[in-house]
Amino acid sequence: MPTFEYKDIKVEVDEDGFIEQPEQWNEEVAKALATTEDVEEMTEDHWKIVNYLRDYYKQFGIAPMIRKLCKETGFSLKQIYELYPSGPAKGACKVAGLTKPTGCV
Repeated sequence: MPTFEYKDIKVEVDEDGFIEQPEQWNEEVAKALATTEDVEEMTEDHWKIVNYLRDYYKQFGIAPMIRKLCKETGFSLKQIYELYPSGPAKGACKVAGLTKPTGCV
């Protein structure tokens, strides 16, 4: 199983870079994973999306539909792509420490 390493952070990931054990996630891991998604700095807007994704995942065990993510956070899909260039499923979910969403390529 691949391991993601960044400075003093080391977590097991799948072949696409998604964390294998979400309980290993913390804010430092998120910042490290963000570097793989062309996110130089985690802003308040980045954290708003991450926190929503994590809360939803904890409650339902899956990532939310993109439409729900946009509606609940108030961000348009375009804005989410500006924050996470690889998109809400690949980029934002990876940084949030979720496992790879169903249907994510």
